[in-house]
Amino acid sequence: MPNGLEITKAAIDDFAEVQDYMLEAKAEGATRTYAKLKRKYLSLKALLNVAGVNLTDLDRVKE
Repeated sequence: MPNGLEITKAAIDDFAEVQDYMLEAKAEGATRTYAKLKRKYLSLKALLNVAGVNLTDLDRVKE
C-alpha cells in the first residue's frame, strides 16, 4: 500500500505530465483535447493543494 509521500509524488508527476499535454494541445489548437486535459489538471491541482504542495513553481499553465 502506498504511503502519503508516494501518492503525492505520483500526483506531482501526473500534474507535470498533464501540463505538458495541455501546452502541446494549446499550441496545436486542439481545443476539445485541451478542455479534457484542463479537467484533469484542475482535479490534480485541487488534490495537491489539499496535500499542502506549493504549486507556485510547479504550475506552468497558471489557470
